[in-house]
Amino acid sequence: MAGQGNSLRAIFFALGANFSIFVAKLVAALITGSGAMLAEAVHSLADCGNQLLLLLGIRQAKRPPSPDYPLGYGKAVYFWSFLVALMLFSVGGMFSLYEGIHKLSSDEPLKSPWIAVGVLAFGIIVESISMRACMIEVNKARGNRSLWQWFRQSRQAELVVIFGEDLAALLGLTFALFAVGLAMWTGNPIWDAIGTLAIGALLIIVAVFISIEVKAMLIGQSVDSTIRSEMRAFLEQRAEIAEVYNLLTLQLGNDVMVSVKARMQESVSALAMIGDINKVEREFRARFPAVRFSFFEPDNSDHEEKNPE
Repeated sequence: MAGQGNSLRAIFFALGANFSIFVAKLVAALITGSGAMLAEAVHSLADCGNQLLLLLGIRQAKRPPSPDYPLGYGKAVYFWSFLVALMLFSVGGMFSLYEGIHKLSSDEPLKSPWIAVGVLAFGIIVESISMRACMIEVNKARGNRSLWQWFRQSRQAELVVIFGEDLAALLGLTFALFAVGLAMWTGNPIWDAIGTLAIGALLIIVAVFISIEVKAMLIGQSVDSTIRSEMRAFLEQRAEIAEVYNLLTLQLGNDVMVSVKARMQESVSALAMIGDINKVEREFRARFPAVRFSFFEPDNSDHEEKNPE
């Protein structure tokens, strides 16, 4: 069964990896005087900013409900995740494409290629560590689903973003190392330009996929279909409920809102029925602890069109 991955752990590993790579690139830039390496250092520093934005989103999502925001601030993490996807597209992808196009029109040989190889190899090692930590959390969340199914169905925006970022970073560093190696072997700097263009295209593709998934969460998705089916089965098995007419769920970051319309079993009084509803809600929350807001409507018929399950 699907669960929840520890997003904070994955974010801190990614932040540590990106900061380590930033320091390595900065040192290489200071040693070689390479403007390109300095630009790459700034790029890695921007990646650190992405993780800080995700941490900000998680913190804001924990704010309590208010009169203006009666369902809380849980969806704040979706906004910041979407912003990170935009930054990955612009600062990452578009900047890399610009650099690649610029390098295509230049026949200047690589500066200090062995230092570049060392930095890239170091980057692959630390990004692999970050990716491994991320995959541990993803595997907790995806259960027996494939990675693609989890990516499309997950409601943890920050974990989706970190997974996409780590995957793009690891593949990008591998592309870069391969491109630099070809440029050194052939003596033709055009391979470095082609590698940079490939990295830009990769970042843009990953950013677009992340944006599509996070946009759906921003608009307002239900809980994961598997969990929704479990919720309905739980309600239908309750002795207090005769028939479940409607089950509406809404994912609010890590919190969930649930609205139920059902026909209750015959009760001796209205107070007894209220007691039954309270008991069902109490045990429903115990079974599904992510449920923060629940609304229960007893009725004797369903005149409204049922939601698709």
